[in-house]
Amino acid sequence: MLWQIILLLGGILCLLYYALLCAALKKWDSTFSRFWLFGGILCLLFWRIYAAEAAILQSYGRLFAGVAAGAAAIFVLTELLIVRGMFAGKSGVYPYLIVLGAQVDGRRITDSLKRRLDRAEMYLKEHVETVVIVSGGRGDQEEIPEAEAMEKYLLEKGIEGKRILKENRSRTTKENLIFSKVYIEDMDCPVGIVSNSFHLYRAVCYARKTGYIKPCPLAADCHPLLLPNYMVREFFAVWKMWLTYTWKSN
Repeated sequence: MLWQIILLLGGILCLLYYALLCAALKKWDSTFSRFWLFGGILCLLFWRIYAAEAAILQSYGRLFAGVAAGAAAIFVLTELLIVRGMFAGKSGVYPYLIVLGAQVDGRRITDSLKRRLDRAEMYLKEHVETVVIVSGGRGDQEEIPEAEAMEKYLLEKGIEGKRILKENRSRTTKENLIFSKVYIEDMDCPVGIVSNSFHLYRAVCYARKTGYIKPCPLAADCHPLLLPNYMVREFFAVWKMWLTYTWKSN
């Protein structure tokens, strides 16, 4: 009975959240939002199966509980690391800022990227000697490289063009950091890494693994409704990062 309630509620909540994401993003097929659609359908499917075959499935109750508890523990511990990364930044003076790219809608800055750029703008106006590297290539459904859209936004906000360096080849967080290194004269100096809060743990991990001695996270905020979606997506991205580096080291 308990599993039936959990599956039913889980399915309803996933589908409701998917509907809210579609309304907020104004699209139904955003890459990770479909996780909630399929998750909701699976929960309701298993709820239906469980209701029909309860007597048989109850005999596996302890197994299901053990697997669920293990998965929940892995998820919670990983999310704690991600949350810790949100608050790891310290105030300081950095010769360079790197603003990590995010999706551009045609030529339009999207919400997450705007928040990153607004955080960078605030820092740059307080530290007039700092140079900013805007990093991001041209992805699918983007008319221009992300770096070009980012540069235009900062110029409109009053940041001098001579302080903006463009890295316009990268397609991933790892590439953002690798390709941005060419603009940094001294890799021993502290470098500010600007991204949305949920992304900073992974971004700093990549920075350290790609040769940054003192990566310093600077957190931009995130749309409250989208935060649960990004936090779950980041769980899978962090594990992909860990496993990729583990395989390469073996």
